[in-house]
Amino acid sequence: MTGLTEESINCPYCGEDIDVIIEPMDDNQEYIEDCQVCCRPIVFHIDVDFEGTQTLYVHSENETY
Repeated sequence: MTGLTEESINCPYCGEDIDVIIEPMDDNQEYIEDCQVCCRPIVFHIDVDFEGTQTLYVHSENETY
């Protein structure tokens, strides 16, 4: 996989639309990045299927996935 992708998400805390850059990977990944507006921690979970298609899920730190 090559190239970065830009995704638009809603912050699970403040509800603001923010744009984030996602680096394509071959495996599932999970990481935390602070909201650009309210500075609260957003958990990013990226699932990669067998064809290499990525699906992005975001949730607050207190939610379970």
